[in-house]
This record gives sequence, structure tokens and C-alpha cells, in this order.
Amino acid sequence: MANTENTQLEVSAVRYRVSGMDCAKDAAQIERAAQAAGVAPKDVKVSAATHIMTLNAPEVRLPDIERAVAVTGYGFDRIEADGDIPPNPAHQDPAYRRALWIVVILNVGYGVLEMIGGFIAGSQAVKADALDFVGDGAITFLGLLAIGWSLVWRARSALVQGIFLGLLGLGVLGTTILRVFEQTTPDAALMGLLGMIALVVNVVSVLPLLRFRKGDANMRAVWLFSRNDAIGNAAVVIAAGLVAWLGSAWPDLIVAFGIAGLFLHSSWAIIRDARADLKAAA
Repeated sequence: MANTENTQLEVSAVRYRVSGMDCAKDAAQIERAAQAAGVAPKDVKVSAATHIMTLNAPEVRLPDIERAVAVTGYGFDRIEADGDIPPNPAHQDPAYRRALWIVVILNVGYGVLEMIGGFIAGSQAVKADALDFVGDGAITFLGLLAIGWSLVWRARSALVQGIFLGLLGLGVLGTTILRVFEQTTPDAALMGLLGMIALVVNVVSVLPLLRFRKGDANMRAVWLFSRNDAIGNAAVVIAAGLVAWLGSAWPDLIVAFGIAGLFLHSSWAIIRDARADLKAAA
């Protein structure tokens, strides 16, 4: 009996694939849920890069911890000893892949058009929002390529994503700083129109994925991406109204700085976790 209890209380590292998270904020939420179940902060780590939760806990406590983290609404699949991450069944559905390709095409396509519109309108916020569209499309494309990859290759893919986001953020930040010293009032009407169209594109991008919302836990990530994008689009529309009202370029520049900050924050979190995962794998 004593041997059985000792085995149950023996602490081991267990890993889970987390479905539905998309940023460092989600990772922190899951870690807090595990800590609320009695896990020490040092014994739980959720990677925003590879979407892997590593948990150091006795086997007998895992069911309680799993129930606690499940309340967050994300999906958790235990990874077996071989370390490979089994693909979600929805990922094997050709229709699901086609839906993701639609998301890629719509995001990148409108991002290019919005960038052209941003130059015509003279709006930094619109150009930053356009880069957000292109970045989301590129990341979704990398996600398509990474379906079924091993942890190491998923970490490498995430590292590329993080660097890409960081370059976008630095580009937006640098050009916006230059515009502070060479201010011109953007075309508020065109700004607002492009922001409204962006909202419509976000909705249209989600529609092809609605049929998979029950079978694929990653659907939550799609909703989160769309929500964050919608906030950015709404910010562009509000900035356009303020530009028209105040006759100033500052609302446009402030939104551009905000989008740059989001890029850089996400980039830092993804690169940090990807490097940690690669180091652990090595």
C-alpha cells in the first residue's frame, strides 16, 4: 500500500497540447488556473510559441488540475512519451484546410489593398492595420504548414513567426516616429471607409470556419484573432472620426503606435517561449 502511495505522489513532468490559445495573455490565464488548483508557479509553464503546457505534479493530482484548467475554455490533450503532437482530427479534413486557405487569401489580399489605401489616405493607422492583416495571413499560412509537425519544428515555426511580428512592429514604430516630425492630416473619410471594410473582411474570414466550431478546439483562436482584429479596425474608425473632428493627425498616430506595441509585445512573448522550447528539446 505504501509503495502505491509513493508512486502516486511521485512528481513527474507531463505535457499537454493546448488548443485555442493565441497569445501570451492566454498562456498566463491557463497558468493562473493551474496555480489556483494548488500548483506552484515554478511547476507550470505554458508556451505561447508552441501551445504546450508543461506540468510538474503527482499523477494522482492530475485529474483535479485538468478540471481546473479546463474551466478556462481551452482544449487540453495529453502528449505521450514519444513527444509527438497528434494533429487535431479537424486538421485532417480537406474542407478545414480550404477554409484556412480562404482566411489566408482574404487577410493577405485585403492587407495589400488596405496598405495602398493607407498611402492614398496618408494614414499611419490604416497602414499599420494593413500590416496586421498581412501578418495574420502569414501566421495562418505557417500554421497550415506546421500541422502535425513535431514539437521542435513547431518551435522553429513559432520563432519565425515571432521574428516576423517583431520586424513588422519595428517597421510600424519607425515610420510612425518619422511621421510625428512630418505631420500631415490624413483623409478621415477614406480612413473610416477602410476601417469599416476591414471589419467586414474579418467577419467574412470567419464564416468558412463556422462549421468546424464544435469539432475543432482551435476555433476559439480564430474568434480571438477576429476579436483582436475587430478592436484594431474599430480603433481606426474612431481615429478617423477624431481626425475629422479635431483636424489633427495625432489620433491617427496614436492608433499606429498602439498597433506597433501589440506587434512588439506578441513578438517578444513568442520568441521567448520558442527559444525556451528549443532549448528544452535540445
